[in-house]
Amino acid sequence: MTAAGSGEGSGADSQSEGDTERYAAERNDLQYDENHQGDPPARSRWLTPGVVSVGATSLFSDTGHEMVTALLPSFLTSLGGSAAALGIIEGFSDALTGVTKVAGGPLADMPERRRRMAGGGYLLTAVATGAIGLTVATWQVGILRAVAWSARGFRSPARDSLLASLVNRRAQGRAFGVERAGDNLGAVVGPLLAGALILAIGTRPTMIIAAVPGLLAAVAIGFAAREARRRRTAHDGAADKEQSGGLLSRYGQLRGSGLGRRLIPILLFECGNVAATILILRGTELLNGPGSVTAAAATVTALYAAHNLAAAITSVGAGVITDRRGARIVFAIGSACYLISYLGFSWGPTNWIGVGALFVLGGVGIGCAETAESVLVSTALPDTLRGSGFGALGLTQAVGDLVATVVAGILYTAVSGPVAFGYAAAWMLLALIANALLLRTTGSGNAARAQS
Repeated sequence: MTAAGSGEGSGADSQSEGDTERYAAERNDLQYDENHQGDPPARSRWLTPGVVSVGATSLFSDTGHEMVTALLPSFLTSLGGSAAALGIIEGFSDALTGVTKVAGGPLADMPERRRRMAGGGYLLTAVATGAIGLTVATWQVGILRAVAWSARGFRSPARDSLLASLVNRRAQGRAFGVERAGDNLGAVVGPLLAGALILAIGTRPTMIIAAVPGLLAAVAIGFAAREARRRRTAHDGAADKEQSGGLLSRYGQLRGSGLGRRLIPILLFECGNVAATILILRGTELLNGPGSVTAAAATVTALYAAHNLAAAITSVGAGVITDRRGARIVFAIGSACYLISYLGFSWGPTNWIGVGALFVLGGVGIGCAETAESVLVSTALPDTLRGSGFGALGLTQAVGDLVATVVAGILYTAVSGPVAFGYAAAWMLLALIANALLLRTTGSGNAARAQS
């Protein structure tokens, strides 16, 4: 209180000290908010209807757009589009996702905006995704895909900030584990549902129907937003009014939060996190014996579904371990799983059991890493800066994923598959080393502060 009072009549230095103390106090509130408003301990109250709603939101949304993603290559070909056109559409759309996450982050710092941002983003994603089934030209597909993926990126910081506000600090891992599980499970359900519907009603009707799960996602996120609003206090509302400034100003306030140190291992990890299409390509190549192209493709499709299922199951367990042992430990497990998986893809087993094990191991890796990344950002910041933090995470992931897929794709084409996966494995090793070094220095700093 003294620091806050003196900050009102002092210069920039005093204001900076006041900000630092306010962030520290808000962090402390996050850690001990089980005592706030009479809430019981996190162990008995973390799985609230709001947390379940966010998990359902990710399940519905991912089911919808994965239905269209599974059909998009063949649909685009039927419109006269080429593989190059598909690559341009997907690459540009993915880039827009990263850009809109950065733009949406600071806006999501204000809790009152989160419901509108998340609900509107899910609604626009659903409508634009389903409308692809009505297109008659490749350029129309490109525009709608870009709109859908832009909305998808814009809503993400708001959704993640909403989720983080629903539980206290000691339950962040389990909450984000539920969200990640829903997302990965949707990647299993979507293609399977699309495959069943296309046989019954055809491609275009299936793509149009894909809007329905997306619309359910827009409804589900509303339940989570209402619970978050009930949990807010008068102090939270006053803090919201104090937060202002443009995009650069909001990101500037992240300095001194320690977020940059947490993003270093994440960036290294993402620089090795190659696209699923590269995994599928390598798996098909390894299983492709004489005259067995179709069989190999069918087998790898099933193995990729197992990869996503493993990620969904792992996300829940990873969340529990995160809350008990820490996000850096879980991040290390995820990086190690990917390192082993990539080395295996590089050396190359030629039977479905060996290749399947590598796909599943990769699924375990992404289930651990994605959950840990979200918690590392969420627990580093007060609620009024979490949106910007998740925007910074989105930019880090987008840059890393672009580097990983582009370089690995070039190496795969110009040299070989083993070299491409060896390159990706090297990034995972660097992520492990950086995470271990930062974990050691963080632990030493905490011990020194405890002794002082």
